[in-house]
Amino acid sequence: MFDSEAKIDWAKFSAARGALGAEFIRILGYFREDGEKSIAALEAAMRQKSAVAMILPAHTLKGESRQFGADGVGDLAEFIEGHARDCVERRDDPDQALAAVVKLRPIFQATMEAFGKETNPLVERRVGGFGRKVETANHGFGRI
Repeated sequence: MFDSEAKIDWAKFSAARGALGAEFIRILGYFREDGEKSIAALEAAMRQKSAVAMILPAHTLKGESRQFGADGVGDLAEFIEGHARDCVERRDDPDQALAAVVKLRPIFQATMEAFGKETNPLVERRVGGFGRKVETANHGFGRI
C-alpha cells in the first residue's frame, strides 16, 4: 500500500530552507516535535478506534510534512485523514488505517534522520559535480 522508506522532495526542502533562512533549523525542530506529538495522538486514537480523534493530528502532520518536502509522511497522513473522515461520515471504525498508522513512525524517523544529515554542518558535502570531490594541490605551507 505505502512505501516503507522515507520519500523526500528535496526541491521543496531546499525551497523551505531558502524561504525560512536563519529560522529554518529552529522551525525544523518544531516540525520534529509537532510530528512526534501528532504520531502519538494518532497511535492513541487508533488504539481507541476513534476516527474523530485521528482527523486533526493527521491533518496537521500532512500540512507540515508537505511544507518540508516530507512526501512519504505527508502521503500517509493524507490517507489516514481521508479514511478517518470517511469513517466519521459512515460511523465506522478506522481499522483500515492501522497499516498506515503503524508505518508512520518509522517513516517519520527515517525522514528526520535524512533531514538531520542534510542540515548537519559537520557532514562533508560533495563538491565538483557528479559526486567527485575536487582535488586541490597540496604543496604544504609556504611551498611553491
